[in-house]
Amino acid sequence: MEPIHILHVEDSEGDILLIRDAIEEGGIAHTLDVVRNGQEAMEFLNKTGNFTDKQTPNLILLDINMPVMNGHELLDFIKTDERFKHLPVIMLTTSGSQDDIFKAYQKYTNSYIVKPGNVNDFERVVRAIENFWITVAQLPKKP
Repeated sequence: MEPIHILHVEDSEGDILLIRDAIEEGGIAHTLDVVRNGQEAMEFLNKTGNFTDKQTPNLILLDINMPVMNGHELLDFIKTDERFKHLPVIMLTTSGSQDDIFKAYQKYTNSYIVKPGNVNDFERVVRAIENFWITVAQLPKKP
């Protein structure tokens, strides 16, 4: 199986480490890039600034509450840009607000997951993401 390329858009260092550790423990061949806000993610996807040598990811894990540009704004950019709207975006956030959930699905998120409060449940969620999005679902090939 070809390694999956994941872009994790997250500003919480603790959550970044939890996801990185859980993915590495899963043993799935992958590349994981992390950016800290929506603006950096746009630069990553557009291959500008510090990201000119980056490849388009196969999957995006996206937080909502971030500085500079939040997850809803980035999701709107991704899902309205012909170059990126095919990319699966999983909202992975602390917000369980029905307004946030509704807004994310209105903007065509592929999945909305509320981050669990403890480490074991967090690892279980990451494993479920891997099991479905990496093992079961067919992701589009890179252009």
